[in-house]
Amino acid sequence: MDRINLITLGVKDLTESVEFYRNLGFEPSIMGHEDEIEIVFFRMNGSKLALYPMEKLAAETGHEAGFAKGEFNGITLAFNAKSEKEVDRILKDVTMYGGEVVRKAAPTEWGGYGGYFTDLDGYYWEVAYGADWEFDENDMLII
Repeated sequence: MDRINLITLGVKDLTESVEFYRNLGFEPSIMGHEDEIEIVFFRMNGSKLALYPMEKLAAETGHEAGFAKGEFNGITLAFNAKSEKEVDRILKDVTMYGGEVVRKAAPTEWGGYGGYFTDLDGYYWEVAYGADWEFDENDMLII
């Protein structure tokens, strides 16, 4: 096993979360019936992101749903930018769509530049840039 194909986030309001991510540039593929969205996948290069109702996702794991917005929930997602300017633009966009910047963009301990935001359900996203980073043909960071 050497890859992650899908990252699924349990969300409180599927419709609002789809709109938030759509506003950030994600292209959704919505599954379900006309009157009810069941799950949403986003078309991306590399790993895929899915949104699923929190209660249903928790039931699949055999646990109860429950984390408070504002508390660290043990997972971060990352977007690797190609410039400091791109980091700044994304963090600005996030606030326009209801997300919250929780660490403003600044030079990092490892010599890069980045910051953090939380989405509508409190998931932490790092947006970072490194001058030495290289990307493959799918814009995935070469590690």
